[in-house]
Amino acid sequence: MAKAREGVSKFGKFLSGMVMPNIGAFIAWGFITALFIEKGWMPNADLAKIVSPMLQYLIPILIAGQGGYAFDGNRGRVIGSIAVFGAIMGTDYTMLMGAMLMGPLAGWVLKKWDEWAKSWKPAGLEMLVDNFSLGIIGLLLAILGFYAIGPFMGLILVILQGGVQVLVDNGLMPLLAFFIEPAKVLFLNNAIGNGIFVPIGTEQVKAAGQSIMFMLEANPGPGVGMLLAYALFCKDKTTKQSAPGAIIIQFIGGIHEIYFPYILMNPKVIIGPMLGNFVAILFSGIFGLGLVAPASPGSIIAFASMAPKSQLILVLLDVVIAAAVSFVVSAPLVRDASMGDDSDSDGTTATVTKVKGVVSKIVFACDAGMGSSAMGATRFHNRIKLDRPDIVVEHASVDEVPADADVVVVQASLADRARKSAPGADFVVIKNFLQDPGLDSLYQQLVATSAAAGVGSTDAPSVAQQAEEPAGKRVVAIDKAGIQLGLPSVSREEAIKAAGKALMDHGSVDASYVDAMLERDREQSVYMGLGVAIPHGTNAAKGSIKKTCVVLLQYPQGVQWGDEKAYLVFGIAGANGEHLQVLANVARALEDEEVVQKMRTTTDKDWLLKVLG
Repeated sequence: MAKAREGVSKFGKFLSGMVMPNIGAFIAWGFITALFIEKGWMPNADLAKIVSPMLQYLIPILIAGQGGYAFDGNRGRVIGSIAVFGAIMGTDYTMLMGAMLMGPLAGWVLKKWDEWAKSWKPAGLEMLVDNFSLGIIGLLLAILGFYAIGPFMGLILVILQGGVQVLVDNGLMPLLAFFIEPAKVLFLNNAIGNGIFVPIGTEQVKAAGQSIMFMLEANPGPGVGMLLAYALFCKDKTTKQSAPGAIIIQFIGGIHEIYFPYILMNPKVIIGPMLGNFVAILFSGIFGLGLVAPASPGSIIAFASMAPKSQLILVLLDVVIAAAVSFVVSAPLVRDASMGDDSDSDGTTATVTKVKGVVSKIVFACDAGMGSSAMGATRFHNRIKLDRPDIVVEHASVDEVPADADVVVVQASLADRARKSAPGADFVVIKNFLQDPGLDSLYQQLVATSAAAGVGSTDAPSVAQQAEEPAGKRVVAIDKAGIQLGLPSVSREEAIKAAGKALMDHGSVDASYVDAMLERDREQSVYMGLGVAIPHGTNAAKGSIKKTCVVLLQYPQGVQWGDEKAYLVFGIAGANGEHLQVLANVARALEDEEVVQKMRTTTDKDWLLKVLG
C-alpha cells in the first residue's frame, strides 16, 4: 500500500511539475476572462477576443513544453510544443489533458533518439543532425496528435462530461468530494483540477458563461476549516503553533499543499475536508453557482475575482460553509488525536543532524517541490538572512535535490527518497515546514557556530584562530560586569531594552542600537528555543557598534516571548564576528540539560564565565 501511495504521489508530482511553472499563465487568462467577457466585471468585446486563443493554444503549448523539458531539456520543450499543436488542431476541445500526454511523450521520444544518435553522428555535423531530427520527429508526432491523440482526448472529455451530467441529473455531484480531497492529499490536485475540471468547465462556460467545475477542487474552505481545528484544539504544541501560518498561506496564498501534511499525520481528519466540500458542492448546486474561469491558485482572492458579479456573496458564503463544516467535523478528531512531540505521521522519530563544515546552500524538499517546501524555504530564508546572508536557501522536489546542497530539510516520510537524491548532504528531518524544533536547532547551529565553520564576515577570525592568539590579544566578548543574575520578570520589550542598556553601559553601542534590537525582534523573533533569547540589532545598525560585547541577563521566572519563556537573555553587539565564540559555547552548553537548568538559576558568575568563555 505504501509503494502504491508513493507511486501515485510521484505521478501527481510529475503532473504538478508541468502545471505549476505555468500558473502565471492561468492567472493571466483567468483575470482576462473575469474582467472582459460579456458577463465579466468590465465587459470589453475587443479584449475578450484574447480569452479563447489563450486557453486553446498558449496554455496547452506551455504545459506540453514543460513536460518535454522534464525529459530532454530545451530540445524537449521545443518538440513538446510542436507535438501538442497537432493534438490542439485535431479536436474542438481544450487540450490540457492532451498537453499532459503529448509533452512528456515527445520529450521521451527525442531523448531516446538523442541517446541512440550519439554513437553515429558525424563530427562537425552534430547541430545539423540535431535540428533535422527534432523537426522530423516533431512533424511525425504532430501528425499523430492530429489524427489520434487529439480526437482520443476529445472522446475522453466527452465521456467525462457525460459522467458529470449524470451526477448532476441525479443529484450526485456532491459525491465528487469523496474523490477530490483524498486525491489532493496524494498531490493530484493539479492533475484533477487542471486536467479534468478545467477542460470540462471551459466547455460549460462557452454555453452558460460559468461553471461549477472551477469550484470543486479549488475551494479553500475545506482546508481552512481543518487547519482552524488544529490551531484551536491540537495537543501537539508545535503543530498547533504552525497552523495559523498555514491558514494564511492556504487561504490567502492559495497553496493547498500546505495542509496536506496535517492530514497525513492524522489521516482520519480527512473526513472534515471531505464533508466540508460535500456540503459546499451541494450548496453550489442548489443555487446554481459557478465561476467564470479557474480560481488559480485556489485562494479566497481568486475565488472572489472569478465569481460572477451577481453571485459574489453566495460564492463567498459557499467557502464559509465549507470551512465551517470542515471545522466542526475536524475539531473532535484533532482534539482526540495522540501525536507525540517527537514523532512524525509515520511513527518515525524526527532527527536533527549536526551540520558539518561550511554550509552555503540549504534545500527544503517536499514531494512536488512547489508547495509546502517553497513556503518553508521562504520562511527560513527570512529568518536567517540577517544573520547569515552568505547562505542560499532553496526549495526542490525530493527527487531533484541539487547536487551542491549542503543541508536538506525534509519531512520524515520523504527522507529516504531525498537521501537517494542527495547522498552527500546533511539532513534535518522534521514534522512541519513552518515551525519545528528541528528548524530551531538548524538555525541555532548555523548562527552560533558560524565562526567554527569558517564563514560569516570575511574579517571575522575563526574559532581556531582565536584559540591560537595570545590571551592578552584575545577579544573578551563577555565579562563578569556584563552578567546580571536573579532579575524579576519583565515584558519582552523591556528585556530587550535592558540588554541594550547593558551594552551601552559597557560602551559597546550607542542608543540607536537599542531601537535596532527591538526592530530585529519584530522582524524575526530572537527567541532561539530552550529558554534562550539573543537580542541583537539589524544589519543596518552595524555602524552603531563601537566594540564587541555580549551581556547576559538571567530571569529565573522567565520572560514571556510569544508562546515560550526566555530565562537567559544574551544581548549581542558583534564586530567582525568576535562574539561568535560565545554563541558557539552557548549552543554547546544547551546540549546538556543539567547545565541549562543551572544556568537559569545559578548565582555563580565565575561558573557562567567558565561555561561561556
